Amino acid sequence: MIPDPDRVARIHATLDEAAADAALTADERRLRDRVREVVRREVAPRARELDEHGRFAHESYQALARAGLAGLLFPAELGGCGSSTVGYAVAMEEIAAACGATSLVYMTQTHAAYPITLAGAPELVRRWVPALCSGAAYGSLAITEPGAGSDVSSLRTTARRDGDAYVLDGSKTFITTGDRADVAVVFASTDRSAGRGAVSAFVVEGTAAGLTRGQPLEKLGMHGSSTAELFLDGVRVPACARLGAEGEGWSIVMRSVVKSRVSAAAQGVGLARGAYTHAVAALGPAVDPATAARLAGLRARLLQGRLLLHATARAIDAAPDDPLTADVAMMKLACTDLGTEVALACTDLLGPLGDLWDVGVERHVRDAKVTSIYDGTNEIQRLLIGRDTRRRVEGAG
Repeated sequence: MIPDPDRVARIHATLDEAAADAALTADERRLRDRVREVVRREVAPRARELDEHGRFAHESYQALARAGLAGLLFPAELGGCGSSTVGYAVAMEEIAAACGATSLVYMTQTHAAYPITLAGAPELVRRWVPALCSGAAYGSLAITEPGAGSDVSSLRTTARRDGDAYVLDGSKTFITTGDRADVAVVFASTDRSAGRGAVSAFVVEGTAAGLTRGQPLEKLGMHGSSTAELFLDGVRVPACARLGAEGEGWSIVMRSVVKSRVSAAAQGVGLARGAYTHAVAALGPAVDPATAARLAGLRARLLQGRLLLHATARAIDAAPDDPLTADVAMMKLACTDLGTEVALACTDLLGPLGDLWDVGVERHVRDAKVTSIYDGTNEIQRLLIGRDTRRRVEGAG
């Protein structure tokens, strides 16, 4: 049984909560409604096919870009909308609820453009950020390496200064959109013995000599978003393509990770909402009291997750220079765990139907799992929260 997409969209819209809406500005609600309409028309109808065939979500992403919705966090002069972080989170929710893979392509464009905007020379910013916002170019953020994972300070990829250029050697793995990126922000070390203090970031064009890409990796979920390895063998990058000063890569990562963790958290909330909506659509209006009670509990948890996401995004907007490390970690941990837990609970609620690909809930389960792994694993988030808790307790005497 394949749920009627229009009915799913109607159910999704009717489950907006007054408390969540009250926390949004009028502009943010209007943005949500614009995104929701494009998603209903262009993204949701393609989601099943993308998942089945593993086809890249190009058409879905381009529909969002054509509607002017692909550069929300960037100023108008760079092709963006100048939206709040809250607005971006709300948009991510809507996209992820319909198609996790499209939301991953969408957020990766932001993750590639953001460090260029933060620390790139004006010519780099002008060349790449508008193209990434418009969908004219695809981008990747290349940090993770085999054996390095979340530890940026242990990068093995090297950047050797050679006159007015750097020569990059190494490999990256689990790079979203890596197989087709027109540009990649690559993090490398100029002195591997110096740890994080020697990490720098470089803008590498996809056509650069010595850059090769592996075949897209087979994954549990997010089938409409490609993930690949990158190999750098003597890739020559002009010094003007370095972001910030030499050794500022760690700082750029830390400033960028705030937005990327908002992305993952919003995905978690959106995927939870999508699973819930599909479950409600499959169950129909006549449910027994026990099932209604379980649905009620899930609905309350969804509201909790949305309020946490929106409140943390609001705090980020209010203090753009504060990393809000523990707050962001709690948001990322709670919201991405919510995605997996609610999606799994919905499969249980549906009984035998929950396992059926046609119903759509199991896709949300598969898509949700990775959100607790990337943008800083949830184990890392627990460490950050624990460290902050210990510091506060010690400070209290």
